[in-house]
Amino acid sequence: MNKIRIPNQRAIIDRRVIVAKIDALAAGDAASARPEIVAVLRAALDAGRSELARRLAQKPSAGHECSAGQAFLVDQLVRLIHDHVVGRIYPVGTRSTGERLTIMAVGGYGRAEMAPHSDVDIAFFTPTRSAPWCEQVIEAILYFLWDLGLKVGHSSRTPDDMVRLAREDITIRTALLEGRFVWGDEDLYQNSRQRFFAEVVAGTERQFVAEKLAERNARHKRMGDSRYVVEPNVKDGKGGLRDLHTLYWIGKYIHKVRSAADLVDVGLLTPAEYRSFRRAESFMLAVRCHLHMITDRAEDRLTFDLQRQVAERMNFADRTGKSAVERFMQFYFLQAKRVGSLTGVFLAHIDQQFAQTRRRRGFLAAFTARPRELKGYRVFGGRIEAPSDDWFRKDPVRLIEIFQLAQQESLEVHPATMRQADRDSGLIDNKVRNDPAANALFLDILAGRNDPETVLRWMNEAGVFGKFVPDFGRVNAQMQFDMYHHYTVDEHTIRAIGLLNRIEKGDLAEDHPRATKLIHKVESRRVAYVAALLHDIAKGRGGDHSVLGAEVAKKLCPRFGLDETETELVAWLVRQHLLMSATAFKRDLTDPATIENFVGEVQSLERLRHLMILTAIDIRAVGPGVWNSWKRQLLGELSDSAQERLRLGHMRHGRKERVAFKKQTVTGLLGENAHLIEDLDQIFGDAYWIAEPEKIIALNLVQYSVAQSIREQLSIHCEYDEGRGATLVSVIAADHPGLFYRIAGGIHLAGANIIDARIHTTRNGWAVDNFLVQDPVGQPFNETTQIDRIKKSIADALAGKVELVPQLAKRPLPRTRAGAFDVRPRVIFDNKASNRFTVIEIHARDRPALLNRLARTLFENQLVVYSAHITAYGERAADTFYVTDLLGNKIDASDRKQAIEQSLLDAASDRRQAELEDA
Repeated sequence: MNKIRIPNQRAIIDRRVIVAKIDALAAGDAASARPEIVAVLRAALDAGRSELARRLAQKPSAGHECSAGQAFLVDQLVRLIHDHVVGRIYPVGTRSTGERLTIMAVGGYGRAEMAPHSDVDIAFFTPTRSAPWCEQVIEAILYFLWDLGLKVGHSSRTPDDMVRLAREDITIRTALLEGRFVWGDEDLYQNSRQRFFAEVVAGTERQFVAEKLAERNARHKRMGDSRYVVEPNVKDGKGGLRDLHTLYWIGKYIHKVRSAADLVDVGLLTPAEYRSFRRAESFMLAVRCHLHMITDRAEDRLTFDLQRQVAERMNFADRTGKSAVERFMQFYFLQAKRVGSLTGVFLAHIDQQFAQTRRRRGFLAAFTARPRELKGYRVFGGRIEAPSDDWFRKDPVRLIEIFQLAQQESLEVHPATMRQADRDSGLIDNKVRNDPAANALFLDILAGRNDPETVLRWMNEAGVFGKFVPDFGRVNAQMQFDMYHHYTVDEHTIRAIGLLNRIEKGDLAEDHPRATKLIHKVESRRVAYVAALLHDIAKGRGGDHSVLGAEVAKKLCPRFGLDETETELVAWLVRQHLLMSATAFKRDLTDPATIENFVGEVQSLERLRHLMILTAIDIRAVGPGVWNSWKRQLLGELSDSAQERLRLGHMRHGRKERVAFKKQTVTGLLGENAHLIEDLDQIFGDAYWIAEPEKIIALNLVQYSVAQSIREQLSIHCEYDEGRGATLVSVIAADHPGLFYRIAGGIHLAGANIIDARIHTTRNGWAVDNFLVQDPVGQPFNETTQIDRIKKSIADALAGKVELVPQLAKRPLPRTRAGAFDVRPRVIFDNKASNRFTVIEIHARDRPALLNRLARTLFENQLVVYSAHITAYGERAADTFYVTDLLGNKIDASDRKQAIEQSLLDAASDRRQAELEDA
């Protein structure tokens, strides 16, 4: 965009030296010397790229210098090739007026902003279509460029063609907008440029702006529609380079500016904003160049496996509570946020300029709408704006007030006022933060009934949010370096608040029926909103963010105006905001001790209501597809059991009563097969009746009865469970050691993931095992081919027809980028979580058939598994097993636990995976 001074250009490429080499090679027959000439040019290209890579290593954030250097390198090669082709391959003594050619760089190459593997976009212009000499020269130039391995986007047109096509196609128009003369006939270039602005641009400014903004919105939607997705696209993502380019294109199209600096002269950016523009652009260009150099290809997506390498190349270092990669990504997102702020201000100015030139027609031509006043602010066209430039300086509390009024009245904050708020946000000091009126206004925004999510996002964009709540400012643009969280901490938090607002309005009743009812039963709705704001407030500080966040809550809640009871509840919710999901997803909900332990921590219905709501919005705000019917079902079961325990002071039924109640319910489900209850009463023990849901019991009893009647040694039944969003796989077979891990291995080989498992043995020695399975993207196995495959795979595994270990080791993870993360295996023993069983929880990197390997290890350590609960958090897996020894006792001896722990760590380790793959 701006002319970048490139120091010591000849160290990148010395055209005179290369010309001498080419002349020497072409002195005889230029055509036969072509391979040697290409070799000289390729060597020059490689040497130039190496020099630019060296310079970037020395100045790793010098994005403008590197990208301009890449364009300079290509310029020189194009000029060398042009002169060689015109001078030696197709020389013409005296050219006619039609035998003229100009080479123009367009697109990113035209801006002189190129990463090492960017496309070389070239437009060739000739005076007329019928010019054989021009066609020969263009073809020869292109072949040379292709032989150098460059990816060339090219067009060949006359000025008349250019005008006609540019009028029809906005992509062509945008590319030509950035046209830059490279070599050839300069008069032809100037004539083409003049005609472009006179015959294409003039009169189409409004249309161009509208189409570029529509194009931008479509691109954002395709890329995730948030500048805070944790694997951003540096070029095309929201807040990325393309957004900066769009500003430049619009400014250039409307005001004919020649560089980004000229945007200041025409009033579209202030000098300070222009400096921000350049800093953000230079940083992102540097990141893009590093990506190309690391991957040796045109890679623009900052994926997890590349983030670490780019952070290291750009000299980011670890700090307490934050790794180098997290600090790098936080800086990246701050730049993307700045781009978003610039875009809003810029487009508002464009809108105003168009409004001033728009002429009124018809009956209302003489009518002028008048702005209204709202508490001193000017409201016009659905926007609220500050009445003067010193408005916030006179009273900084107004920096909060304007957003409160915007939320209350459903108004948009005028972008010019957003710019003002951004500029003056530094006025928010401790006096403002502790002002009761300012805090009351903030709480009105946070718990507002209209659209707090949008208004809080505006506050965040303007820098007001982080200044008023410095603890929130600390997590601003902070990335969570894992594959589970899709957004930065601040974006996740604001989305959670938006979800809470939508649940309260009833907009999400289908997905969150329970939370939709509970939010209207809580004693203090503002507790729910403040807890949503603060639940992740202490991330990135080192230590347990839940414990540290509770301390932050105790400090902030009184400041916000919450009373002592509300403050205590918010602090508890922040400290325990992971309790409900951990219990629901990693513990056996049919075990009475699970409910007792959970209720012992929750202690009140009010806490339970709030915790259920907070858990739901926290999970859903993680990212698309994370909330599903399986999680909703588990949380609902836990909520119902805990509510019953809290209301009655005890469980409604003892063990005997619970079994009798289950049998009565199952009798109704069985219908004409109700006799099976009595027929099989002595076969299935009480533990089975307590552990399984009524619907699954009914299915198991019928399946067992049929299998016995036809003397079937292996019975496999698969059925879609809509309520759980998964497929139930019930396996009935003669019980024998290792049955569980073999079934699990067969299921994994069929391409399914196990999300829950219950293992039972009847009194006459038959295994009745129930698995809930999904495909790798969280959908049920429901197609006939999938069902057939899973049945065959289990049967083959149990019959020994397949070697499980080597076959499972060959299966790749659905997301191989998990290798970018360091997940150290951990094993936790808990003898208090259940009255009957030892609970073993294993945390490890998710990988092919981890459950199979862990289950096999438990078998080899002579443990009996009664249930397994499988949870995945992106690249991390948390598998929980309820076990006893062979005599049905808990595992108490410390040396025994140490031996089991070491075996499980070995099974879960990366080293073990590598050994299996090599076997």
